[in-house]
Amino acid sequence: MKKEIKFSLVFRDMWQSAGKYVPRVDQLTKVAPAIIEMGCFARVETNGGGFEQVNLLFGENPNRAVREWTKPFHEAGIQTHMLDRALNGLRMSPVPADVRQLFYKVKKAQGTDIARTFCGLNDVRNIEPSIHYAKDAGMISQCCLCITHSPVHTVEYYTQLAYTLIEKGADEICIKDMAGIGRPHSLGQIVANIKKKYPDIPVQYHSHAGPGLSMASILEVCEAGCDYIDVGMEPLSWGTGHADVLAVQAMLKDAGFVVPEINMKAYMKVRSLIQEFMDDFLGLYISPRNRMMNSLLIGPGLPGGMMGSLMSDLEKNLESINKNRQKQNKPLMTQDDLLVKLFEEVAYVWPRVGYPPLVTPFSQYVKNLALMNVMQMEKGKERWSMIAEDIWDMLLGKAGRLPGKLAPELVAKAKEEGRQFFSGNPQDNYPNALDIYRRKMNEKHWEVGEDEEELFEYAMHPSQYEAYRSGKAKVEFKVDVAKRRAEKEKASAPTTEVALPKTPQTMTVNVDGQNYRVTVAFGDTPNMPAPAQTPAQQTPTPAPAAPAQGSKEVLSPLEGKFFLIKNASETPLKVGDSVQKGDVICYVEAMKTYNTVRSEFSGTITAICVNPGDSVSEDDVLMLIQ
Repeated sequence: MKKEIKFSLVFRDMWQSAGKYVPRVDQLTKVAPAIIEMGCFARVETNGGGFEQVNLLFGENPNRAVREWTKPFHEAGIQTHMLDRALNGLRMSPVPADVRQLFYKVKKAQGTDIARTFCGLNDVRNIEPSIHYAKDAGMISQCCLCITHSPVHTVEYYTQLAYTLIEKGADEICIKDMAGIGRPHSLGQIVANIKKKYPDIPVQYHSHAGPGLSMASILEVCEAGCDYIDVGMEPLSWGTGHADVLAVQAMLKDAGFVVPEINMKAYMKVRSLIQEFMDDFLGLYISPRNRMMNSLLIGPGLPGGMMGSLMSDLEKNLESINKNRQKQNKPLMTQDDLLVKLFEEVAYVWPRVGYPPLVTPFSQYVKNLALMNVMQMEKGKERWSMIAEDIWDMLLGKAGRLPGKLAPELVAKAKEEGRQFFSGNPQDNYPNALDIYRRKMNEKHWEVGEDEEELFEYAMHPSQYEAYRSGKAKVEFKVDVAKRRAEKEKASAPTTEVALPKTPQTMTVNVDGQNYRVTVAFGDTPNMPAPAQTPAQQTPTPAPAAPAQGSKEVLSPLEGKFFLIKNASETPLKVGDSVQKGDVICYVEAMKTYNTVRSEFSGTITAICVNPGDSVSEDDVLMLIQ
């Protein structure tokens, strides 16, 4: 009889690999007892990654969600673990050191046992502080090897990385095969090397099923000495998700491993509840394509956890491309056409940006850069003509050391724009900020919360937290759900006589007893203005006075959300401020990155046409400058 293999249910990742959202806290606490009743899980992934942001987008408090969701597992003796992004904490951009340190204290107090830390560049300088912060907070520090397949990412590379992390204090190692493109034989060698030198260090394997290699990889790593296997379950297994626990258990049992038995009655109950949550609203954000496996993913190496949001993004990007094609009397592009173009462009871009492992946030950076290239070239512009600031930080070394070399044309572009390459410790670029957020909370008369968890949430996700506190996030979420339901009903009943409105409609949405009047567009309604989100009983804010004659328009370069600043260290511009040509004047946040908008002319701002956090479409007027 071979060694015992334990299972970990990656419940959070199951959802976010399939779509945009995870269940609400009431749904999470409803399914927890049935997961426990299955009797086969030693660990459950409860939070981390996008979990916090998703709750804020719901207009819900993520701190309450974590506390209530982890509690039943603790009571049952099941360990909980979260995914964190090292230098980036729980977000896409780097986090100040004092915010990172508070992060682990808060999550331990809320009931999370294990911090699974990864750096998308596998830069130990970004991971090492998290090891100490986690252990100081009383958590288990599990550190990741972000797996990819390239000329620089060899068995020796990963073996030495694991040794270094263990020597720095890591309690456990996770083989994070986020795209499922790790080759089974090589993965087995890596695990065997770790176990040979450090036999008492637990090793956990995480893989996505999409490309079709994961089952072979699971068997190989178990033969090499792996201790824990991450699994999913129906109806959210396979596809861009994870291998189902039933199949993994059957395979390993046949191979002679000791594996836990599964309470099938409870399995079916959890399966039924997951479907119930999908039918409620979560299925509105899950593309049917994400339920399929696709070996084409071996080429671009895009991670399963990103594919959920990718298909949603492509819908918006395809609409933008086809609007431009219509103007030029060109045939419209299909989603399949765009997907193939994107995969081809990712394959072109990836080696030229230094082979960063394609995991959050760098998978998004590479994908976004590839998609921007496709979109800009569709408009007759040059490749690399639009690079978001977060992506520049990666290229310049501010986020960590790239595994490979940067292409000469990107080095030249950086020099042309006066950008400086950085070789120091990435954390040095992001000074402490908790005092800033304490002051801001005091000014707003907001409590810092139990264990300072509200302070942490504000410092980690400033714009999303403000939208949550104002009620704006919940309004936008409810409106989006209503719109998606209406469009789904229309698509499922094409023969009905009822047609959706062709012009924007005003409706009232009730949020926690407060009525809000909002404007909603259905289908392809053109030139939709940003929705108003004012309480229904209030008098709408008067329109601003007409700007001075001769003002020039600053247009949005893409669809997204408008922000004047992207962090607390910046000072937002206001009407009356002078700007010079080339100055950064605002940002459009799209596809989880902040895209800089620079002024194309010098002058004085005469109008700011949208509010921070408002949704904007491509070519919407953001500002007027005279």
